[in-house]
Amino acid sequence: MPNIAVIGAGVNGVASAIKILEHHLKEDAKTSIRVTIISEDFTPNTTGDGSAGLWGPYLLGGTPQSKVYKWSKSMHQFLEKIWLSEDAGEAGVCLLPCTRLSTSTVDSVEDFWRDIVYGAMGLTDHQLAAYNRGRTVKFTSGLSFITYTSEPVKLLPYLMKRFIRNGGLIIRKKIVDLDAFIAESEYDVIVNCSGLGSRQLLDDDQMYPVRGQVSRVKANWMFSAVLDESDDGHYIIPNTESVVLGGTHQEGDYNTLVCGRDRQMIVDGTRSFVPGLEHSEKLFDWVGLRPGRGQLRLDAERRGQKLIIHNYGHGGSGVTLCWGCADDVLDLLLHSKIVSKL
Repeated sequence: MPNIAVIGAGVNGVASAIKILEHHLKEDAKTSIRVTIISEDFTPNTTGDGSAGLWGPYLLGGTPQSKVYKWSKSMHQFLEKIWLSEDAGEAGVCLLPCTRLSTSTVDSVEDFWRDIVYGAMGLTDHQLAAYNRGRTVKFTSGLSFITYTSEPVKLLPYLMKRFIRNGGLIIRKKIVDLDAFIAESEYDVIVNCSGLGSRQLLDDDQMYPVRGQVSRVKANWMFSAVLDESDDGHYIIPNTESVVLGGTHQEGDYNTLVCGRDRQMIVDGTRSFVPGLEHSEKLFDWVGLRPGRGQLRLDAERRGQKLIIHNYGHGGSGVTLCWGCADDVLDLLLHSKIVSKL
């Protein structure tokens, strides 16, 4: 019986585990398989639980655009399937109108993914003028479209429930020495989705934290997202029970405490293009460390008879890429000799 461990219970670890388990149940339900998620923390205590869950490629360094497109399209299709099902409410999947804005005088809003989302259209000069009112640095282009939010604080419990219902196992444990774990464990396949933890587990010095601080407010009148793509840009993303105001992307910063200066920057910045937010009710602030890397790592290696698959370094796009990256994790597994056991 194939025995597979997935290290990490963020969206990428859980998605990879589900993809492997559900493929086996669909293709060969008569034989047994064991898939176990091993992590120190599970929802609601993962980095992803604090994020807004808006679909959209973000902070991916030098990862090839073609791969980002493929992975993010797979996730969009997965979210569409959930949204059309009775699970949408439980999974926190909602359709959301969005506007992305840019102040660049060289490039327009990045839109290599525009055929994935619904109804993408460039903003007119008149529409841009509304956002530029009172601004010193003007927006030069914008894109409006409709996509999905999948709030991890709801999506992760839904996915975990789905995983366990299909026979998946969980172990709460911190892996601190990957080499020792590989050598001593009984697993045939180990999928490393440890995110920022891969810096320690693999001594991967390409990994670095990208500190993200957000504020959540109650603003029931907000029904669309607005995102400024400038280096110091802000964003407003409605969730079902709150609105997420962001944010920071401070590379190399391990500070997980809320910073009052950052909070004020976020509040002032978001109010600059939606002044009505001054009437919102503050709920709480949150800080998380995104797993930054020069390029997302998704590959496989052999350690003796064991197969090790690495899937980490998703930057600010963990939710956006998780289902597509899980496709590739499954492909790597199926193309290995382990496939004979599946």
